[in-house]
Amino acid sequence: MTSTERPQLAVRSPADLLAAVPYLLGFHPADSVVAVALLGRQIIFAARADLPDPSTDPVDQARHLAGVIHRQGAEAATVVGYGPPDRVTPSVDAVRIALTGAGLDVLDALRVTDGRWWSYLCTEADCCPPEGRPYDPAANPVTASAVFAGQVALPDRAALVAQVAPVQGPARDALRAATVRADRRLADLIEHASASDLLGSRAVRSAGAAAIREAQRRQRCDELLDDDEVAWLCLLLTHLPVRDHAWERTDGRDRDIALWTDVLRRAEPEFTAAPGALLAFAAWRAGQGALAAVALERTLGLHPDYSLALLLDDLLRRGVPPSELDGWPSVGMPGVVRPRRRRRRGRS
Repeated sequence: MTSTERPQLAVRSPADLLAAVPYLLGFHPADSVVAVALLGRQIIFAARADLPDPSTDPVDQARHLAGVIHRQGAEAATVVGYGPPDRVTPSVDAVRIALTGAGLDVLDALRVTDGRWWSYLCTEADCCPPEGRPYDPAANPVTASAVFAGQVALPDRAALVAQVAPVQGPARDALRAATVRADRRLADLIEHASASDLLGSRAVRSAGAAAIREAQRRQRCDELLDDDEVAWLCLLLTHLPVRDHAWERTDGRDRDIALWTDVLRRAEPEFTAAPGALLAFAAWRAGQGALAAVALERTLGLHPDYSLALLLDDLLRRGVPPSELDGWPSVGMPGVVRPRRRRRRGRS
């Protein structure tokens, strides 16, 4: 399941809502059930899940989806199913029941099939004819408002997955060679560390802080890191103090998302864990839950035990809103205790 918080769009009709959903999710859904949460008249959240296999009972998925919506503090929701009626109807019905059981008002329940929509709750032929109502998102003012606000709706989820896919061909060969050079550089750094620096840990932390600082400076200037810089940064991020240093300096800014997307795509497979988790964190903080989800899928597919990715995956699946971390990094991750920094005593 993917979930996301996005900037509010003015929605006054089912057609408006259907035009808004792709921008709430970041892509045009297909074979999906989507729950759109509202507080008053404002859309505050949207969550999506794949339509379950016809042989699968949709009740558990529906309860989970309703729980995610309920945790957002929503008062009401609208359910939208995308796909053929024999697959959509059982899923939409299950979600409706689960939302009602969670104490939420279900404002509408819609099915979208082949460019038309039907309401499960409306029986008025004038507004909801049996043959459905055609809709054209491209002609809807909500679409224009979303584009004007800088929101993007990719053609499908596969296009979103492609955004975090590894580079291939000559670019991959170049990164592989750069990683070999970075490994030699790290060995040299540790070998020449001072005798008091056990295993070169201070030297590695210092090099990591410098690499992160330079990477973020370059991103602010819209400059890409070269292959050696990417390989060096990835290698240093395998050291948890360096990873945590990067984590504390990552939020939901566009430049954070751009940096960690680039690093994740170019990293060698064995070094994707940290940049993948950092991208997921930045995307989640920005309300781009779908991007966070595909980053975590790639990360956990290669590193299934990586603790930061597992933590973020749990937050995303439970629908914990990014607002829980307003004030990051001075506040800790939900469920994670951050140690207090000791105050230095003043000199007498």
